[in-house]
Amino acid sequence: MPQLPRLLERSLPAQTLHTLVQRVHVPVTSSSPPGLQAAITQDPWSKSGKYALGWVYFSIILLVSTIAIHLYHWMSDRIRRATYKEEVAKSSATSSPDDDFEMANMPTNNSTHMFFPRHGPIPQQQQPEEEETFLSFTPLNRLIALLRYFFYRPLPVWRIRPIRFLRIRKREISFPSPGVVFVVTAAVIFVTLYCFVPQPLYYASIQFGSPPLAIRAGMLAVAMMPWIVALSMKANLVTLLTGIGHERLNVLHRWGGYICLFLSLIHTIPFYVTPVWDQGGLVVFKSFFRGQTYIYGTGIAALVPLIFLCVHSLPILRAWMYELFVALHVPVSIVFLGMLFWHCANYLTSWNYLWATAAIWLTSYLVRLCFLNWTNPRRMSWLIGEEAALTILPENAVKVTIPSQVKWKPGQYVYLRMPGISVFENHPFTLASLCSEDFPSDYGEQYRDMVLVFRPFGGFTRKVLNAAIDNGPNHTYRAFIDGPYGGMQRELASFDTVVLFAGGSGITAIVSHLLDLIKKMRDSKAVTKQVHVVWALKRPETMEWFKEELRICREYAPPETVHCQFYITAAKRVGPNGFPFPPPSPSRPVSDLVHGKIDKAFHGIASKRNSALIRDEAGGDPEKERELRRENEDGISALPAPTFLPPPKKAHTRANKPDKLTIPAVNTNLHNANNQSFDFGFPSTPTMLQKNLMRFAFLPTAPKKTGWHTEYGRPDIPFMLKGLERDFGKRTCVFVCGPPSMRVDVQRCVARMQHKVWGGGENGRQEVYLHTENYAI
Repeated sequence: MPQLPRLLERSLPAQTLHTLVQRVHVPVTSSSPPGLQAAITQDPWSKSGKYALGWVYFSIILLVSTIAIHLYHWMSDRIRRATYKEEVAKSSATSSPDDDFEMANMPTNNSTHMFFPRHGPIPQQQQPEEEETFLSFTPLNRLIALLRYFFYRPLPVWRIRPIRFLRIRKREISFPSPGVVFVVTAAVIFVTLYCFVPQPLYYASIQFGSPPLAIRAGMLAVAMMPWIVALSMKANLVTLLTGIGHERLNVLHRWGGYICLFLSLIHTIPFYVTPVWDQGGLVVFKSFFRGQTYIYGTGIAALVPLIFLCVHSLPILRAWMYELFVALHVPVSIVFLGMLFWHCANYLTSWNYLWATAAIWLTSYLVRLCFLNWTNPRRMSWLIGEEAALTILPENAVKVTIPSQVKWKPGQYVYLRMPGISVFENHPFTLASLCSEDFPSDYGEQYRDMVLVFRPFGGFTRKVLNAAIDNGPNHTYRAFIDGPYGGMQRELASFDTVVLFAGGSGITAIVSHLLDLIKKMRDSKAVTKQVHVVWALKRPETMEWFKEELRICREYAPPETVHCQFYITAAKRVGPNGFPFPPPSPSRPVSDLVHGKIDKAFHGIASKRNSALIRDEAGGDPEKERELRRENEDGISALPAPTFLPPPKKAHTRANKPDKLTIPAVNTNLHNANNQSFDFGFPSTPTMLQKNLMRFAFLPTAPKKTGWHTEYGRPDIPFMLKGLERDFGKRTCVFVCGPPSMRVDVQRCVARMQHKVWGGGENGRQEVYLHTENYAI
């Protein structure tokens, strides 16, 4: 116990003082009580800090294993791409030029190699098999496939029925992946056994010391704190070492908090089983802890905020009051850490873990400053953010365009804050554009257009839509960006075959990957031979969101490499008044006034800074200054007015003319006819009768392997993947971003494909990798 010499000088009863001295310093003698002998020999207090190391070793083993797998895949992918690039360079160097001097007909039939025989088929040149390196060999690939066979299988999805009086809508709850469940289960089993297997659980008397069970659980809980905080930070070392984004590590952060609460309860309950006020323990306790009103006051002060953090982070409550969760989670966490310092009082090695927690927390926040677009003094966005424009897309989606100097990778996301709309709200959005020189920005050579596309529901996204409606197309906003974060651990360019599944707005996570992959395929930097895109959406108007990106994919991809299938799953949704546009939100004069003043303040600072830069650049020349000011004027053109299709006729009404089975093709372009249109290959929206006839009266025709086509109905994902599997290469990546039902179907199919890897299937298949965009609970 701490500071024992000074405590011994205080006036204590003789028996209690003798017990304390025996407990800490004096060896056991024949006159010592049996309980004190057991306390000193079996589980001494001075060595109880070793239990915290148990969790440290468990976490390090798990971390090192993850890093090893990540490095294996990273190195094998790099070697694979480098080998392919070298083969392409050799092929281009040895191939004959296609010019006028090339011989049109060469009598090679007399050659001993018979390259071009006069009769019979041309002999096929046997492709050399891929060499097996020390970083890519079959036993390890089969072991990883065996683990994926179990870990890729999804857990059942819970469907919650709507509860009106609680304002709970119908929702689907998807559980974490089996891999996360395995890690969490292993951690729970480890800490439970580590607490209850060592003996003794209690001493014969509270005078001999705190219950060993409570000390073990308390040290384990304190040792978890650095890992819990590290897994919660946006910029953390674990992401850098493992390549796993913080949005996926956040699942382990939440379950780590639940395990910490479990250990805290195990730490608390023994003190009530053997209360400190029995058997003279109260005298000993007061000698160490003076000035406390309640005996266990510091413990209760630390336990209450932990319970609050775990309860209000439950999925149902977090989704119900997300804004409140974001506002309170960090402040309450700081209070909890402070209460732990007070409660632990530097006993054993407890403060070592708490100081490590504080250091990780502070370091992560300092590193995070590098991810903010307004904290770099060398950028024009310093302290004032970027300019952003809002565009209303079909189906009431919102497109936010932010010219920025920030660099990002495909599939990453940023946290967006717009003070002119909402000062305190900060929400994540996937980047739907590619940061490349092939996609320059009109804002300047050093800028790239950061595009965010989302469908508004409530809260911040609804406010953005209302602002776009109220302020019109020519208004710009200040945007503060935090990021980018996340992204894939692997590169799609390292796989022979890539299959992309998207459901509804999940296409935003795929567009940038698709553009980047096609760019690398065009530049011969990708080993990919086939790309299949499957997009299930409710209405065909949604395709207008990424019409230009899809046109680029179709025109610039290598021939017969990209195949897109669009599935229209529902008819157009119309409001009760027959008008599809959402009703306007209630007026908020005070809030609008405050946000308008804030936005004007940032615009004023930006204008003054631009004026100062223009004067410095002109150097006193009025003509040059006027020219620079003209170039600096806002050149954002008016956005096109939203156009809506008329409400469809009811399918059950009987028309004068009988329904025809043929559906005439119409132009579905919602913009002016002068704009460049893009034909997605789908007809007009059919009636319900025509849908039923198409589905049940005719046999489905086999879709073409080349070209793009659109169908009505939901995609049969298992049947589709079974057909695509025949043409899979040695390494295949399946990417899915959509509703839980789509992810579950894809996960089940990919899990079944693993047996052809670890079972030594045909074509020497080495890997079938699955990437899911899923923020699990």
